[in-house]
Amino acid sequence: MNLRELSIEEIRARLQENQLVTGHFLNRLKRDPREGVRKVYELLKKRYEKERTERLRIQNMLNFERLLWKSGVQFVAGVDEVGVGPLAGPVVAAAIVFPPGTELAGIDDSKRLDPERRLKMEGAIRQVTSAVGVGLAEVDEIDRLNIYHAALLAMRRAVEALPLKPEHLLIDARIIPEVSIPQSSFYKGDGINFSIAAASIIAKTHRDRLMEELETKYPGYGFAQHKGYGTPEHQNAIRRLGPCPIHRMSFPFIRELCGEFSELFYALKQQLDKIDSNMALRSFERSLRERWSELHEKEQRKIRLMLSRRWKTV
Repeated sequence: MNLRELSIEEIRARLQENQLVTGHFLNRLKRDPREGVRKVYELLKKRYEKERTERLRIQNMLNFERLLWKSGVQFVAGVDEVGVGPLAGPVVAAAIVFPPGTELAGIDDSKRLDPERRLKMEGAIRQVTSAVGVGLAEVDEIDRLNIYHAALLAMRRAVEALPLKPEHLLIDARIIPEVSIPQSSFYKGDGINFSIAAASIIAKTHRDRLMEELETKYPGYGFAQHKGYGTPEHQNAIRRLGPCPIHRMSFPFIRELCGEFSELFYALKQQLDKIDSNMALRSFERSLRERWSELHEKEQRKIRLMLSRRWKTV
């Protein structure tokens, strides 16, 4: 393209047809003396730098996959789970295998993406992936095993659901038991590793749809909005309606919301909520020792947790 033979409008039109901006093309625009072209250059320069930053971010996230691909490992699966924190609904895990050499802009920890962006990225992931597996641990399994082991179960099921057998697993912050495949664990891997982040997106969008479906089965709790997390609206619904079959009854907070703790516990909680200084918190702890034996073990655990959180805020 001979830029000087084109009008500014024609240059803009060509750019709309070809979204790729290269450094070479930017240099050609930079040398054009026309004022309008200079404005186009400044706009494209910002876009180019933004795209370059994104490419570098994705390349950094792909570091471990590339090492494995170069070593001859073809089927590398990223695995992640979502739904550990909610008061209701299953925990969901996903496992993703990408073809060697895959790059996909926009991949990130699902928690950093808004719902619209997550859905868009889900579609993009499914278009390029070699395999996707999804696994669930239901509420009764969460209550029986505890949430940590239920999450591991969901992750194992996600790996087993893959239509091909992976040769290596990349996992967010844990090792999956009873799986013989080599595994590498990454602390906060959904924010630093490409395949794990992609798995978090698939797991999150899948779980969100499940919670929206459960809203129709158990109306009144607002599952479609809060997805089972302990928002004030959800807490009020539990107090008003009581728990439903998809609430995690092994979570002490559910029993607390239902009024199953002692009067002393609620009185202490009310006192603790009003404390706004270190001195007052120390005084509360001294008085708490005198009545500690009157609290049930589960209430003691809850008070310890609330105290720890309160010390971080006063």
